[in-house]
Amino acid sequence: MPPNITALNTTRARTYVFRLPLFTRVVILAIVGFWLAGLQSIVDIQQWGALIPDEMGLATLYRMNTFPFIHLNIFHAVMNILALTPLMERFEAEYGTLNCLALFFGPLTTIPAFLYVGLEKFVFGNNVAVMGASMWVFLLLGVEAVKTYKVNPNFVIGTYSIPTWTTPIGVLFAMAVLMPSSSFWGHAAGLVVGYGAGLGYVKFLAPPEKILRWIEGKLNLLGRLPHYVSIDQKTYGRFGVLPSNNTPAVASPGVALGLVGSTQRLGP
Repeated sequence: MPPNITALNTTRARTYVFRLPLFTRVVILAIVGFWLAGLQSIVDIQQWGALIPDEMGLATLYRMNTFPFIHLNIFHAVMNILALTPLMERFEAEYGTLNCLALFFGPLTTIPAFLYVGLEKFVFGNNVAVMGASMWVFLLLGVEAVKTYKVNPNFVIGTYSIPTWTTPIGVLFAMAVLMPSSSFWGHAAGLVVGYGAGLGYVKFLAPPEKILRWIEGKLNLLGRLPHYVSIDQKTYGRFGVLPSNNTPAVASPGVALGLVGSTQRLGP
């Protein structure tokens, strides 16, 4: 590759990283931080924070918020960061930093976690622990697929017209085939909730904008926090408000790395 093209790509990558919004940065740093914490041998971070169906109780509900940050190894963490970052960045730019904080430490994490635990315990009778941010990846793929479908309903392969909202389902089954150690049902739980969020079925769980604006103004978050995205700086609006027809459709990103079981390794 010519040196000028390499320099251009490096500059673009550096610019992209420097422009990442606040919540997306915090998520990346948290994933890296938990991986570093897992290098010590005093506390088993994976056992402490993974989503383990048989370990769920009132005292361990924190697992529903910790498992996306914990990964098996550095490869698992890096691959999930690469898959998650563009999706999370786009979501935060659209809905705001404070909204992301409330949603991803609330319903957009706990609902798919409850679904997974319910399936494992009461349907399959298993106790497969999962960890990793790929449940978020599939959730956000579901949100993006619904938005894309409303702007560009179909894409054509040969003589077949395929609904764009089915793209994440194809990714889901491709992951199950190519990486059988990944958690199919963990990914599916995230995808189902992502479809629901994209269709607006969970919008009643989002904090009222009036309250968020009051918090932002009272604490002067926009002035105090670098890279903070205000409610009024959002790209398009809230749940159910889509880009106009003049806005190019957003294609669903490529394959995301898997949510893995406690005794299973993700990757080639």
